[in-house]
Amino acid sequence: MKKNIIIVRGGGDIATGTIYKLHQSGYPVLVTEIANPSAIRRQVAFSEAVYEKSYTVEGVTCYFAENLTRAYELLKQRKVALMIDPDGAVIREVKPAAVVDGILAKKNLGTTMDMAPFTVALGPGFTAGVDVHAVVETMRGHKLGRIIYEGNAIPNTGIPGAIAGVAKERVIHAECAGILYGEKKISDYVQKDEVIAFIYPDTQGKDASGQEKKDGAFAVRATISGILRGLIRDGYLVTKGFKIADIDPRESEYENCFTISDKARCIAGGVLEALLHAGILPE
Repeated sequence: MKKNIIIVRGGGDIATGTIYKLHQSGYPVLVTEIANPSAIRRQVAFSEAVYEKSYTVEGVTCYFAENLTRAYELLKQRKVALMIDPDGAVIREVKPAAVVDGILAKKNLGTTMDMAPFTVALGPGFTAGVDVHAVVETMRGHKLGRIIYEGNAIPNTGIPGAIAGVAKERVIHAECAGILYGEKKISDYVQKDEVIAFIYPDTQGKDASGQEKKDGAFAVRATISGILRGLIRDGYLVTKGFKIADIDPRESEYENCFTISDKARCIAGGVLEALLHAGILPE
């Protein structure tokens, strides 16, 4: 069995930056996810392995493991393994050197200090020294990536960090409940007000007043012009207010759709520093 296994809870784009860096630094990494991940920046999210059975980001492939035996086999081969384990039950069996909560739910969904000798959480919702041993700041700005050993990260403002001067407008939320199907694909250039997806209301869906319909569906329109950097998977059942898309206003940043973001890399650096500071070394 591998020593110093790091379990990362969550495989979205921010957590993927940490998973990538820890793997490249020599740590065995086991990722745990829910059964239906909702990553927006899917091109750079290892959580896509839940659907695709394997997923590659910047040359590193994450493999889906049906059980812990298979996960151990992958780790022995120096590969990133991912399991469906929303409650963290596998943590007790693995006894990892550290647990990283990369769910970014803006609240604690169950990570505790006694899960491992060292625990790290990304972003708000945790108190360092109480819930976990350390918290890494996720708010864009001067403190991004900073390690907090006592206290909390900056509270969630509900407003995305600005890119090229654009903040709230670059993120799109569902205006009704239903099943989403994209009209555009990630990396497409879109104009403001252009239709990028349709939401087909399910039996519990509510009307979105004034929205254009297509065979009973509601149109999702681009809020700004730019590169469609993220869009939730086709067939995903969304609720009203659910984050479904992300547009980068920088027209020249096409490659950003396929590479780990500066924010994710900075946060990953904080996690790596915290592990090394705690004396948890790569194999």
